[in-house]
Amino acid sequence: MHAPSRSLRFAQRALLAATLVIPALGSAATATADDRRPTVTSAPTPAASAEQAASEDEAAPRDALQDELTSQEPRAESGQQPGQDLSDEDLQRLMQAIGLDQAPEGDPAAPVNGDLLPPPAPVPVTGRGGFAGFVQSMNPDMSLILDVAAAWFSNEPMQLGAHDPNRTGFTFQQLEMHLSAAVDPFFRLDANLVFSQFGVEVEEAFATTTSLPGRTQLRFGQFLTSFGRLNPTHPHSWHFADQPIPNGKFFGGEGSRGLGVEGSWLAPLPWYVELIASANDAAGACCARSFYGGEDLGVRAIGDFLYTLAVRQFFDLNPDWGLGWGITGQFGPNPTGLNNRSEIYGTDVYLRYRPVNSPVRTTVSLTAELMHRRRQIPGDLLADWGGYTQIVWNIVPRWEVGARYDFATGLDNDPLDPEWVSARHRASVQGTFYPSHFSRVRVQLNYDRPTWMDEPIFATILATELLVGAHGAHDY
Repeated sequence: MHAPSRSLRFAQRALLAATLVIPALGSAATATADDRRPTVTSAPTPAASAEQAASEDEAAPRDALQDELTSQEPRAESGQQPGQDLSDEDLQRLMQAIGLDQAPEGDPAAPVNGDLLPPPAPVPVTGRGGFAGFVQSMNPDMSLILDVAAAWFSNEPMQLGAHDPNRTGFTFQQLEMHLSAAVDPFFRLDANLVFSQFGVEVEEAFATTTSLPGRTQLRFGQFLTSFGRLNPTHPHSWHFADQPIPNGKFFGGEGSRGLGVEGSWLAPLPWYVELIASANDAAGACCARSFYGGEDLGVRAIGDFLYTLAVRQFFDLNPDWGLGWGITGQFGPNPTGLNNRSEIYGTDVYLRYRPVNSPVRTTVSLTAELMHRRRQIPGDLLADWGGYTQIVWNIVPRWEVGARYDFATGLDNDPLDPEWVSARHRASVQGTFYPSHFSRVRVQLNYDRPTWMDEPIFATILATELLVGAHGAHDY
């Protein structure tokens, strides 16, 4: 006969504890209930007699098991029988037996004199780990966004945005893949890859910190700079099918973006105030048109980067009204001469009305941006203006209408736009239908008036967008 294993002894003693404790608690509860219950005497019914017999049959095996366990575990010399209250000595011996069975044999940390083992140390949590964490890290939030359009232009179109409908006929605006995932408790990774008919480009790919102290945050990689309200966003979040005129003229067809690093700080004030500063490459005809643009002269000094400074504020006027206001500045070199610089200043306002008690969830928003650009060229200082304002009424969740006016002034002897010698104005209206949160159909009409040309340009645009996958909330 082999001695019973520790696991078996532990199971036997646990069963013994149950047979000792549960009947005692049941007896006490029954006695208490009987003290409060009025005594009622009645003859037992046949059903009650059968139930009592079944109960006795079920109790017989339990009593036999209890007797067997009691014979293996000597009782204290107190004369108590199972079902009576446990003495302190019984509890001590029972806890001692359980504690000894939990300790590994030969373990120097085993309990002495029947003391229980200390509780196990908590497992440290360090973010995603193990195979499950690896699988999750390889499965980020992913979405595909398709934008296509059909358009008609009365004259040669003068669209400036890289994703604008730019000819009479069909335009494949973009197929954007968005990827986003938490790397660990310290970083998040976001990427936007844009597929066109002729290739793929990395529009954005950057990491963002998630646990820096002092209300601060960093991001680094390639990203759209935080200039104004529209520039940091993507076409699928725009309310019109094309880019405003000043954004294309001052920044480039892809907006202001580049490789760099950005830091932000959330001020501890009663209203929302965020301070932002970034340093990026100053080259790229697509993305830094007013600076080095297509002439990448490299970095020879700290002043050869493109710097962006911004202050963003939000005021919660009341439950129905919100107001956002921002001020931005960009500073960097241009290629027209030694130490020649360019500067762009901007301010933006966003006013939103959304009555919280509206049964149809209607929303009206007004957005306006104004920009001023200054550029040094040999023997002169060029200064021009641009801006846009738009109002959008989301009548019900599925229907939206909007109107926009955008403009940019012109200059003589502008090396970037020599033919743009006077102002250009454009007015647009749009109507949008959202079959669901993941699709939309938009009709837009444009009246474009470059004043240096003899005739205006009329345009009709039918744009469609479809989205599959994860769809995060847009910025307010």
